Amino acid sequence: MTADGTGSFNLKAFLSSGPIRSLIFGGAFLIAAIAVGTAFMVGNFRERALKANQRELENTVQLITRHFDQQLEDFTIVLKDIAARLHASGISSEILGGQLSTLAWHEELRTKVGAYSDAAGISVFDAEGNLVNSSEVWPVPDVKIADRTYFKTLKSGGASTPIEIELVRGRVFSGGWAIIMAQRLTGPNGEFAGIVARSIAPATLEKYLASVVLRDGAAISIYRRDGILLARYPHFEHMIGTQIRDREIFQYLTSSSGRGTVRVTSPIDGQQRLASANSLRGFPIAVVASTTIDAALADWREQTRFLIVVAVLSAITIAILLSFFIRKLLAQHRIERQRLDTAINNMSQGLLLYDSSERLVVCNQRYIAMYGLSADVVKPGLSFRDLLLYRKKIGSFKGDVEVFISNVRRNVAIGKTTRNTFETGDGRLIQILNQPLKNGWLATHDDITERTRAEEQIRHLAHYDALTDLPNRTLFHERLRQELAEAKSASQLAVLYIDIDEFKSVNDSLGHMIGDELLKSVASRLGACVEGADFVARLGGDEFAIVKTRLKDPVEVAKLAARVLETIRAPYNCLGNQLTSDASIGVAMAPQHGTDLEQILKNADMAMYAAKSAGRRTWRFFEPSMDAHVRARRQLETDLRKAIAEEALEVYYQPCLNLQNGTITGCEALVRWRHPERGMISPAEFIPLAEETGLINEIGEWVLAKACNEAASWPVAINVAVNVSPVQFRSGTLALKIVAALAESGLSAQRLELEITEAVLIRDDETALEILHQLRAIGIRIALDDFGTGYSSLSYLKRFPFDKIKIDRCFVNDLAEATDSSIVQAVVNIAAARHMTTTAEGVETERQQDLLRRLGCTEMQGFLFSAPKPAEEVRRMLLAHSSRPASVA
Repeated sequence: MTADGTGSFNLKAFLSSGPIRSLIFGGAFLIAAIAVGTAFMVGNFRERALKANQRELENTVQLITRHFDQQLEDFTIVLKDIAARLHASGISSEILGGQLSTLAWHEELRTKVGAYSDAAGISVFDAEGNLVNSSEVWPVPDVKIADRTYFKTLKSGGASTPIEIELVRGRVFSGGWAIIMAQRLTGPNGEFAGIVARSIAPATLEKYLASVVLRDGAAISIYRRDGILLARYPHFEHMIGTQIRDREIFQYLTSSSGRGTVRVTSPIDGQQRLASANSLRGFPIAVVASTTIDAALADWREQTRFLIVVAVLSAITIAILLSFFIRKLLAQHRIERQRLDTAINNMSQGLLLYDSSERLVVCNQRYIAMYGLSADVVKPGLSFRDLLLYRKKIGSFKGDVEVFISNVRRNVAIGKTTRNTFETGDGRLIQILNQPLKNGWLATHDDITERTRAEEQIRHLAHYDALTDLPNRTLFHERLRQELAEAKSASQLAVLYIDIDEFKSVNDSLGHMIGDELLKSVASRLGACVEGADFVARLGGDEFAIVKTRLKDPVEVAKLAARVLETIRAPYNCLGNQLTSDASIGVAMAPQHGTDLEQILKNADMAMYAAKSAGRRTWRFFEPSMDAHVRARRQLETDLRKAIAEEALEVYYQPCLNLQNGTITGCEALVRWRHPERGMISPAEFIPLAEETGLINEIGEWVLAKACNEAASWPVAINVAVNVSPVQFRSGTLALKIVAALAESGLSAQRLELEITEAVLIRDDETALEILHQLRAIGIRIALDDFGTGYSSLSYLKRFPFDKIKIDRCFVNDLAEATDSSIVQAVVNIAAARHMTTTAEGVETERQQDLLRRLGCTEMQGFLFSAPKPAEEVRRMLLAHSSRPASVA
């Protein structure tokens, strides 16, 4: 079922969603902006194109008017010159025909027009309009122009300008169109004597106009100021001489400025044109240059097509991108909806979503499965009441439906989130969370049965030991605090600290599995020793505690301690192994030995250590003197740290003698501590303390460096032996420190001998063996010290080839007895078979020396030859001994 409860994807709802709606509106806005911008640019470019063409036309007509102003001025100069000559000669109208109708004047007129091959000739007419002479033909034909408008205007004196211009059909020659430029001739008294005229063919003007036309669709026309078309390019014969008085352009031709630009419909070709007019300065002639709107907008159309193509492509691109993004979002939305459906239907909680009308919108599969409901019944649209009634019917709802509905409605109405836990008919715990929403509410149903059990188990594990199921240290402290609070005012109580003796040896020799079985058995037996309000706890490792409450007599504690020891000592069967065990017990009582938790526990701990010091396998009450012993031990630790920091320790050396030839083969380095107040302190007292506190690492490193430096000054045949503690092996840097000491002192590795005990191998034999192999590989000799006093596992002699075995003094003291003699003989034989030397420790009599020599022991060490001595004394002894010849004792 989908998140919207419809079971299918709602495209309309998706497209109407805020982000998608914004995306669509944004894309539509961009397309509209492109369309508006394109339309604006098209319109702007159109106006710019028209204005550019307008400027071009205005420049063109200005150029043409200048040209024709100059050209016509040149033409009229001839006319004015003839008129001036005739007036100056005093020729009247009566004699004009007689004097000018000569060949000489004909030639002179030809000369006048000779430079203008494109123009018509000059003609002279008398006052009656009769042709008198012409530059074009001789003799002149009979031609009369009295009916011409320009003749009448000049004759009447009504001309506004000296030169009259008129477009007429020629009568002298071709009969074609001619532009007549006429000058009035006057007699001596100012009377009208005739005219001198000059004609120009429109083709002559059109030839020039053709040279300046700029583009297709352009046209240039020359009009008289009254609107008569004189010439045009392109040439339209039927339009020459027509009047444009009713055209808009005529307004510019007759205006005071005689110039302007206008958009008109051409009277010639009927096309929409952009026309620019400009008048000549000295003549009643205007030039109109025009171009069709289509031609003017040709470039604009190209731009427009390009802009439209770009705009369309942009709009299409935006539409494609918009469609792509919508499809991507649609696909992503579908995926997210699928993920949401998957997530909802794979939730560990049942989920219900109701709308404001209490109708089901969403219901996941977990809810249906949780209560064994039918998906055909529980689906979107089902009312809240009908759902509860359905559950009530099938037995998955306990309680009153109406009360439950009323509570939910009330809390949703005030916006209150509620969390309630209900138990189902099959014993499951369901936690229901109702969270009000803007239009309805969300309900989650969480089966917390397993979680509740796990939390209970976690709470149990937090207070009980996982191995023995006894109260752990945390719960022990809590309960002891409670009992101590009652013991202050009511009765006494006793705390028994119990430490299993030699438990570590069980772990080391038989493994942790057997050790755990032993601890569980001990815990079970201890639990049987208590009754009533008394309780047992495991504090960690092999340490247990018993709290005995409501004591009336200390004798009860003594009986309990004895019973505990007796119970612990009974044999155990741990996974087929028959074991025995014992314990050391320390007892502290409240309020006699303390009234607060820390004090009573500290005192019980001190009593337990006192029992251990007394030989283990016993119990002790706390005594104030024990506290003094602990303080003394702490003071000894403080003094030892100070001695190490100030290098106040000393190194003594005890020689080792060869039993066969009596030579000194080496010396054992032994640390000594001369206390400033107590004098010499036995190594047996401060070495265990150093190992317990970790100070043995610093002491061992210092002794090693001292011994190597000292041995470097001895004869090369004398070796030095240094004891290495198991604690040093656990540091992980022992090999590096030994190599560093050899390098600093310059002592050969073959002259250094390391003495280790079996404890090194028992605690971590694989790691220890690896380190020993590394040291032996560089030439260092390895000796097994105190052989026979520990576990004496012969497998160590097989797994590692020691260079020497040292026989403990306990076997040497009673060497005369057959048993000890046999043990020493066995050790010597084993060493010889393994190519090892043997050194007997603690030799104090000559008889012991003789027996060891006969048994085949290699070396001896003891007071018989020399006690441990300071470095200077040993150095003198070695020098003196090396000067004597070897002898066989």
